[in-house]
Amino acid sequence: MRVFTGPDDLMASVGTEVGVSEWLTVDQQRIDLFAEATGDHQWIHVDVERARAESPFGDTIAHGYLTMSLLVPLQKLVFRVEGVKMGVNYGLDRARFPAPVPVDSRLRDRIELVDCSPVEGGAQVKFRHTVELDGATKPALVAESVVRYYF
Repeated sequence: MRVFTGPDDLMASVGTEVGVSEWLTVDQQRIDLFAEATGDHQWIHVDVERARAESPFGDTIAHGYLTMSLLVPLQKLVFRVEGVKMGVNYGLDRARFPAPVPVDSRLRDRIELVDCSPVEGGAQVKFRHTVELDGATKPALVAESVVRYYF
């Protein structure tokens, strides 16, 4: 677990790999719960029999936004920032889903710190996330998250 001690440490780490998370399995229960939470019940995600029979993926696949939502728990496995009073998700840049995530796939997040700039009371930090799909040649997700840390 990488620990950043404050804004100066974040600034000094621009251009470095922060770390790689442990693997996380995306099972059908997680997909179904996400479908229920978002109202996205498209059959390629939730209808196992139909997906096996008709989908070009051969089984159900995770929602792209489910994969994106996993950035939060995966990131918590990689690093923390000490002395933060509040962290705010400021948005995403350049998010792409190069490969589908079949049910029961394992994912991990490779994180780079690509930018850090001061904001009033804190720092705005951009991380590049490459969510790797175990056994695949393409990642499941590549996105840049922007976070504001207030100290």
